[in-house]
Amino acid sequence: MSLAKELLLEGKGVYRLAPTWVPRSFCRPGKRIKLHPDDYYVKGLEKGGIDERWFASTTWAENGPGTPEDEGLSYIVSADGSKKMLLRDAVEELKGEVIGESLWKKYHKWPMFSKFFDNQGPLPHHIHHRDEHAARVGAAGKPEMYFFPAQCNNHGGEFPFTFFGLKPDSTKEEIKECLENFSKGDNQLLDHSQAYKITLDTGWDVPPGILHAPASLCTYEPQFASDVYAMYQSVLYGGHCVPENLLWKNCPEEELGNFDYLMDVIDWEANVDRDFAKKHFMQPKLIWEDEAGKEEWICYRCPQACAKRLAILPGQSRLITDQAAYGFILIEGHGTFGAWEIETPTLIHYGELTSDEFFVTEKAAKEGVLITNTSKTEPLVMLKHFAENPELPESFED
Repeated sequence: MSLAKELLLEGKGVYRLAPTWVPRSFCRPGKRIKLHPDDYYVKGLEKGGIDERWFASTTWAENGPGTPEDEGLSYIVSADGSKKMLLRDAVEELKGEVIGESLWKKYHKWPMFSKFFDNQGPLPHHIHHRDEHAARVGAAGKPEMYFFPAQCNNHGGEFPFTFFGLKPDSTKEEIKECLENFSKGDNQLLDHSQAYKITLDTGWDVPPGILHAPASLCTYEPQFASDVYAMYQSVLYGGHCVPENLLWKNCPEEELGNFDYLMDVIDWEANVDRDFAKKHFMQPKLIWEDEAGKEEWICYRCPQACAKRLAILPGQSRLITDQAAYGFILIEGHGTFGAWEIETPTLIHYGELTSDEFFVTEKAAKEGVLITNTSKTEPLVMLKHFAENPELPESFED
């Protein structure tokens, strides 16, 4: 019997995942993802601080030369921790048995991942490429969504506001001039955008081609399986400078130095839309609520990836069914999830195993998993990330 099959049977259709930590050289950790304080720079100063934890990932983190071949990839681990393998390899071997036949036939991979992004300050105004631009460097476009769980935000960092898009009266000539001035100091790109105050337990949809400068909160980010981006802002709030090579990241070699190409990456009409907030902001939408707890859609404006928040009340149990495979991260409480004991850790050393992250195969999701909250006082709360999910409504009534 293969290890992928063995671990599938051990968890009765549910894989246990090890924590996946990702450093970023251009970021400063916000220290809200439960990594031990001694370990935020365990990968070395050149690699940068660890300010991301990736979930249900079969996507390699593009962190430049010298990046380990498994950086960003999730590992499945056995109950006793003695055996492990990449989730990517299990999906390649068992295919639809893990992610569902329709998803495998369409993508031939698990086509999404989620993460906690945890930065002390704001990020530069940056962009994720659309399919046509990402394809030129052998990648896919990257739609993503944001949700700001209260359980992960005991502080708001240095700048709890996100800039989205561009002001409706912005001109292409103004923005191109900002890009051309990138290496001269502050290119003043944010002068042409507007910031939104971030409210906990709400979210935003960020399609590819949209400029965005994320707030300094710990953010849950379901997204398509890609890691393409380019930084269009040169100097951040607080004086932190962005290396010029990140302006040209994921740019075809033949387009390097071509500012018209950088402009073409921008979905102009979507960025200057006067109804941007109305079209992209997300309040949780109730799916069900009863004496056992409740479940809500929290990320729902993107067809390629979506997410739910599930809360089971103290002492309660409920059989939970879903129509698609998913990963989940537990953010509060403890209890049981099918064959597994689950708990939210207080502090995690780099390399330590936890019992807060799992992957549920399509068959197990459809048959249902019995979830029990064994606490007498605290709710059990998890965030569930899906790829394409047939349950996702095409629209919601406001």
